[in-house]
Amino acid sequence: MVAETETQTTETREDEPELDRGPLERWVSNSISNPERTYKAMFYTAMIVMLVTTLFPFYWLLMVALTPEGQIQDIVLTPNGFNPGAFIEVFQVLPFHRFMFNSFVIATVATVFVLVIASLAGYVFGRLRFPGKAPLMLLVLIVSFFPPAAFFIPLNNLFNSRIPIIAPLLTNGTLYNTPSALVIPLSALYLPLAIFILTTFYSQIPDGLEDAARVEGTTRLGALFRVIIPLSAPGVATAGVLTFIGVYNEFFFSSLFTDGQPQNWAPILEGLLGYQTQYQTMYNLMAAASILGVLPVAILVVVAQEKIVSGLTAGALKE
Repeated sequence: MVAETETQTTETREDEPELDRGPLERWVSNSISNPERTYKAMFYTAMIVMLVTTLFPFYWLLMVALTPEGQIQDIVLTPNGFNPGAFIEVFQVLPFHRFMFNSFVIATVATVFVLVIASLAGYVFGRLRFPGKAPLMLLVLIVSFFPPAAFFIPLNNLFNSRIPIIAPLLTNGTLYNTPSALVIPLSALYLPLAIFILTTFYSQIPDGLEDAARVEGTTRLGALFRVIIPLSAPGVATAGVLTFIGVYNEFFFSSLFTDGQPQNWAPILEGLLGYQTQYQTMYNLMAAASILGVLPVAILVVVAQEKIVSGLTAGALKE
């Protein structure tokens, strides 16, 4: 009887005339019947929109860089002319390679400093128990929300004052126009984020692994660098890359604590502004220099993308 009822129901559905649906209703019906196809379409649509909005500025920079000076206003979607020599001219007009070198060195030193201090602090916050740990961690995070301009006046007084201990080692006796004037404040700004990231990763390492290392005779510091940090490589890579990119792109402190000259450790953004003079702005050279300046960061992200992705998504799923 059940089989006969199902057969009759199927025949009744087949005999029913198909409803006259509009385009939207048909799309909703197809989405309900085949959700995987809809999810794929939505994913590819979102990805295309994201790629276009992200990559179009770089495409436009390339078009401007390849267009000869004086013909920038006639660009539509293709360069008005073809002048690849702009990528060589940027080094002839200014020592742009020195600006890039300054930014790379400052970012590297600040990243190393941040990772070392954040690793020690992350170990304390993530693996040790002590009174006041939660309020202290909250205080570290609160500091990260202060705007950089709030630190300008005390830092300006510090870096323009003569420090007797290190004055003989400095050209003018102050930290102004030195790498320290950029490394110190930028490291302090990005340190709370790195501490938070590494605390999260270090707290997830099983205690048994550290205990086994300590049984072998290593100290807590040895266990940190031999066991915990290698197992937390995605988190360390994420904190390092985010710090490097942030310091590499920094402009506020560099414009205040350097005079903009490459020999005085002015970073890359000061070099980009050097192509703008009182009477002329060389847009094609600025575009070419911007593309060249982005390359180190782009290479770093491509090399470390797997670690970054795994670091940012770690902890999202709990087994």
